[in-house]
Amino acid sequence: MNIANRIFDAVIVVILLGLSFVTLYPFWNSLVISFNVGSDTALGGITFWPRVFTLENYQVVFKDERLVQAFFISILRTVVGTFLSITFTAMFAYGLTKKYLIGRKLFMVMCIITMFFTGGLIPTFILIRSLHLIDTFWVLVVPGMIVVWNLIIFRTFFQELPEGLEEAAKIDGCNHIRTFFSIIVPISGPVIATLSLFTAVGLWNDWFTASIYINNPQLVPIQTLLNQIINSNAMSEQLSSAGGEASEFVRKLKGVSTKSLVMATMMVTTLPIIMVYPFLQRFFVKGVLIGSLKE
Repeated sequence: MNIANRIFDAVIVVILLGLSFVTLYPFWNSLVISFNVGSDTALGGITFWPRVFTLENYQVVFKDERLVQAFFISILRTVVGTFLSITFTAMFAYGLTKKYLIGRKLFMVMCIITMFFTGGLIPTFILIRSLHLIDTFWVLVVPGMIVVWNLIIFRTFFQELPEGLEEAAKIDGCNHIRTFFSIIVPISGPVIATLSLFTAVGLWNDWFTASIYINNPQLVPIQTLLNQIINSNAMSEQLSSAGGEASEFVRKLKGVSTKSLVMATMMVTTLPIIMVYPFLQRFFVKGVLIGSLKE
């Protein structure tokens, strides 16, 4: 390797290290602040390590019944929503691969149009209200059951599968539904895993839907609750006035502040979805590339 190549590699490494630092430091700083005493955090200067270590922020978070309930709603929404979205989107895409399906091109065009044009917030709200989904758990799941982008990837992937698989299944007496679940789904692991992760991350991070359609505090996801807390900028005051075990606990604490509690809540909100990545990361490249190929 000559000197020019070594210099080029060194520059690339420096740039990547810089980008990694810029990307990771805000998350690390939030984690550090969540472990620091709130009154000390207010003095500023917290960078890489907690100056006065404490677990009180997390104790307050996990003693607040609202946060626990919101956390449960987020997990339930992510699991149920991802399962329904992947199942229905994959089944829809599988049907669109059948050349004898009447109007399949029209269905595809209508789906693609929705990628570029939406009805807007007011028509969507009227539709959701007409379906009696306002203030129900299903409003967090049903609108995302068909994702057009995932539909295109699924359809392209299914089109690449050998026709002999389905013909062999038909000879063995399988109908379309059994062929799909017994033959197609088992060999679609990479693309299903990849799109499941994308869908799960989207559902986990979504706070807007609940802020528009949910009024019942028992159905608010933790992301929406966190957004409300950040906007109000008075989390400790809210906890103190909320009543219950959390408020009594907050009154006993001296080192908890709004910022430290917000950071602790952010960590509790973020870590679960980060923990999913290592298990599905190996499917990313293979799943997306397979779904993006077109003959």
